[in-house]
Amino acid sequence: MSAMIEVRGLSVVFDGFRAIDGIDLTVEQGELRFLIGPNGAGKTTLIDVITGLTRPTTGEVVFDGRSLVGLREHQIVRLGVGRTFQTSVVFEELTVLENLDLAASFRQPLWSLARRRRGVSDAVAGALEITELGPLADRPAGVLSHGQRQWLEIGMLLTQGPKLLLLDEPVAGMSKDERERTGELMTSVARDHTVIVIEHDMEFLRRYASQVTVLHEGRVLIEGSVDQIRDDPRVQEVYLGRKPSDAVGKQS
Repeated sequence: MSAMIEVRGLSVVFDGFRAIDGIDLTVEQGELRFLIGPNGAGKTTLIDVITGLTRPTTGEVVFDGRSLVGLREHQIVRLGVGRTFQTSVVFEELTVLENLDLAASFRQPLWSLARRRRGVSDAVAGALEITELGPLADRPAGVLSHGQRQWLEIGMLLTQGPKLLLLDEPVAGMSKDERERTGELMTSVARDHTVIVIEHDMEFLRRYASQVTVLHEGRVLIEGSVDQIRDDPRVQEVYLGRKPSDAVGKQS
């Protein structure tokens, strides 16, 4: 496999505060990678840099062989990077289908947007299928549950044909059933895409993660499998606030 995203010597300084301090990170094509760490560890700032929302102070970000530093957000999206936020962003007055169709039009020529579409495009149909929102296609997005909105937002990203999806705390505030469905959705999406997930839910992490990167104070603390992360005393003490003698596996 080749690298989908490479971060090299990345630093971000805000008014003297070093939010990211020399991060090196490589995520391979087709990988499902989890990013965890306490508040202020630099997780969201790292994603902001990858997506062009924040300019790095030093370092390099290479996506699919191309540098992203200096590109605007919409340029990075067009290269194939999609992102969700902690709060879902959907058009509540539009139907599920209309939200997906609008997202899919992002790559369409401006002149084509004036034409009334006939039928459902392959991209939209695929998004409805993988998110299992087909039965709700004609419902306004405003009536969806919290979990369904998150799935819709993931579906909207998928219609744009991304190579890399960045999901920021996708299961926050979800019910148990919604978390399970989201885990299944992420696993399905990762079969054809590279996925990076910021998450705090340790039960969710243990069930669906394979490779995990732990950030602390703007640096990579450790990378490895879920078992390696679970058993590392630094993670127990720094991320979970536990003494090294306590077991991560007991965290609820």
